[in-house]
Parts: sequence; structure tokens; C-alpha cells
Amino acid sequence: MKSRISIFVILFSAIVLNSIGQTKPTSSKPRTIVTTDGELDDVDSFIRMLLYANEYKVEGLIISSSQWHYKGDGKGTKFTSEMEMTKKMYGERTELRWPGEQWIYDLVDAYGKVYPNLIKHSKDYPTHKYLRDRIRIGNIDFEGEMDKNTAGSDFIKAKLLDDDMTPLYLQVWGGTNTIARSLKSIEDEYKNTPQWDKIYKKVCRKAIIYAILDQDATYKKYIEPNWKDIKVYYNSNQFWSFAYFWKRSVPQELHSYLEGKFMGEIINNHGPLLKMYYSYGDGNPPKGEIDDIYSSMEKAKKNQWGSFGQFDFISEGDSPAFLHLVDVGLNNLENPQDGGWGGRLVQSGLTPSRWEDGNAAADYNPFTKKMDNAFAQTRWIPAIQNDFAARADWCVKDDKSANHAPKISVKEGTKLSVKIGQSISINAVTADPDNNKVDVKFWQYQEVGSSSEKVQIQEKGSQAVIQIPINAKSGDTFHIIVEGSDNGKPSLTRYQRVVLTVK
Repeated sequence: MKSRISIFVILFSAIVLNSIGQTKPTSSKPRTIVTTDGELDDVDSFIRMLLYANEYKVEGLIISSSQWHYKGDGKGTKFTSEMEMTKKMYGERTELRWPGEQWIYDLVDAYGKVYPNLIKHSKDYPTHKYLRDRIRIGNIDFEGEMDKNTAGSDFIKAKLLDDDMTPLYLQVWGGTNTIARSLKSIEDEYKNTPQWDKIYKKVCRKAIIYAILDQDATYKKYIEPNWKDIKVYYNSNQFWSFAYFWKRSVPQELHSYLEGKFMGEIINNHGPLLKMYYSYGDGNPPKGEIDDIYSSMEKAKKNQWGSFGQFDFISEGDSPAFLHLVDVGLNNLENPQDGGWGGRLVQSGLTPSRWEDGNAAADYNPFTKKMDNAFAQTRWIPAIQNDFAARADWCVKDDKSANHAPKISVKEGTKLSVKIGQSISINAVTADPDNNKVDVKFWQYQEVGSSSEKVQIQEKGSQAVIQIPINAKSGDTFHIIVEGSDNGKPSLTRYQRVVLTVK
């Protein structure tokens, strides 16, 4: 009997190890898990994220804690932040600005009310039940708490160990502690077993963490030293274009896309989900806030972030994490250094598994005529905001009454070899599902090419003739963005990126 059991164990172990090595993808869209602490800007990001849920596969929705929000253990245990800013601001506490957990269920339920209209525009939207079934509560007692397994950490662990070897994008809108706990539980189970090497490689091959700042210490204290090969996309500058500091980060010329005249129409006239979106002077105090400086117009006109009008944008600081997953034709998903709606991140010279913004990812800002650490995100605001307005329409309008994005392709392909001094023609092909007119323009994304030289572009309708500089060198790359915008309301934009390589 014992010998039969031993044979069974050996066979079972072989099956498990074989499945760990599998690389066959089972999902065609990016897989993602959102972790969030429920701050008001997380709520606003969450609403927009739901409107794009047809663009990726939502695997999980996990409530976590952060340096700004934690529930406490209900026992009166006192806690002091490990993060210097919140340590000075809040000192010792038993809980901090906790918004509760019901908000995430309420938002998904509101999504369920607009779902019947959303699927008129895309059959890929997940059902209300599907999303509700993927909500879990993670590590929420305190900032950085990762000592115990939770429903949220167990859920992430299971997804990291499943047989789908397509990348799993772990969005960090709060702290990394629930993700850290899931990784620690994997380490605890497998570290001292023969499977560890394969398990470690499997997790590192799948997991991609997109983090907005460090909002607890668990990445630096646990994830980085113990899981050094997990890819990390770290956004600490560019997200401010969509966060509380937007009035200082975004050029005045683009403020209209974030002000009440634009945002108020979206929020107030597009059904129950958008109605839950927080904005300045909306009379809706954010849950858990100690000092509400948003809902009253008296405070909105003068607070630490600036002077704001009614229904002005407050913040969606976490939206770049999922906007990175939306395929708009910029081919940024596997190449974050190339830039897209989720910003532009450059591979670290010190840590090859880490991509960061900062000075290395600065773009030239034509409004200030200076290099700008946030402009790689800011440059897309008009297109992103018009797209948001269209998605809001999808909540209440039928297919014929709303606008849908055009499709752009390039006849010659998107990866072309060129010679020094050569002139090359590229032709854009456009198609619009609403039969709208599509205007095309061509521009060089100079910051992401490997050459400091500028190409000359002569446009004629949907064709461009591009002159390669005579000072170009073999191996130089030039990124040409083919941008197509329709004349629908609102105008929607999609792209193709053509990479020219000098041979």
C-alpha cells in the first residue's frame, strides 16, 4: 500500500512540475489584478477602470491598505507609520482614514446597472456577477501588514500559480503588502522543496507589478530583496498629471479637459456609475476622510492643491496602471519605454527587472519649452479624456448614437529598415465603425528613438514622406507615430507606431 502511495506521489509531483513549466497562454487579453486602498482617487480610477473592462481580463479586485488608509485590528492596537511623511502627519493611531469595504461592491453593483447598455458597444464587457465574484479583502489591518494570509493574498497566490503563463499585471493603487503576503506564502510553501527553483521562475515570468509610488515599505523590505526577478513598473512622477497636483503638472492649455465644464457633463448625465464619481464641490463627502476639502465649494476654491471650480477633476492617480493595458495602437504593453496612455518608463541601469520614470523618461513639453518629467503622461490627456467622455456615453446611449474609436493601420508595416539619407513613404489606412471622417497626422516621438537627430516629415493626407537624416548612424531607430482622429463627438483617437531602423 505504501509503495502505491509513493508511486502516486511521484506521479502527482511530476504532473505539477510539468504544469509549472508550461508556457501555453490561455488568455488573449492582458490579465490584471487591481489592489486598492479605497481612497477617493482610487474610487474615481476604479470607475474609469470599469468602463475599460472590455480591454483586459479582470482577474481580481482586491482591497488592501496603505500608509494613508488602514482599518485597524479592532483591538485598539496602536500603530505608527514606517513612512516618514505619514509618521509626521498622523503619529500613533489605531486606524487611519478607512473608507470601509462596501464601496467596491457598490461600484460594481452600479456597473451592473449600466452593463446592459455597455454591451451594446462591446460584447467583451464582463458581467456584473463575474466582477463581484472576483472581489476579495486583502491585508487591511495596518499599513504594511503582511504577517497573515487573507482572502486577497490567497487569491493572488492562486493566480500566480495557475497554468496560464501569460503575464499577470498586478496593479498597486495603495500599498504592496497584500501582493507581498501572497509572494511570502508561496515562498513559505515551496522555498525548502525541490520545486522552488521552478516555482520562483514561474512567478517571476508571470508577475508584472505596476506601482504608483511606494505607499508602504513592503516592496523595499520584502519583494525587492526576495523576488529580484519580478518585473516592476514604477511610476512616481508622471501619475501627477492625473492626480491631486494636476493644476501644477498639466499645462494651462490642457486644463479644460479636467475642468468642471468638461467633467460635469460626464459625471452628471451618464447614469448611476458615473454619478458616484467624486469631483470638487459635488456635495458628496468622501468616505473615511478626516478633513473633507473636496465636497464643499468653499473649501474647493482654496485648498492645498489649488483653487478649483465645481465638478473639476480631483484625482485619478492610479489610472495610468490600467491605461497601460489599453491597446490604442502604441505597442507599449511589452515595451513600457516606448510610451503610451499609461506613461513612459525606462529600464533601470541598476536593476534590470525594474522600469522607472523620472529624468530618464522626461519628454519635451512644447507648452513650457522644457524637458518635463510628467509630459510622457500629460501629452495624451486630450485623447484620454475624450475617450473617457465616449465611454460615459456608452453607459446611456445606443450604438448608433455614440462614438467609437477609428482603426488605424500602416500599409507598409510598422517595423521598417531604412538607409542613411533615404526618403521613405508610409501610407495610413483608416476605418471608422461610425463612418466618420478620420484625419491623420504623423509625428516623431523623438525621446524614445535611439538617435538625437530629427527626421523631416512631409504630410499629404494619409501619406507621409520621411527623410532620414544624413547624420544618422547604423542601428539608429526613429519612432513615427501615425495618429488618426475621427470627427465624431467626442473626437476619438487611435495610433500606429512605425519604428524605422537604419541599416
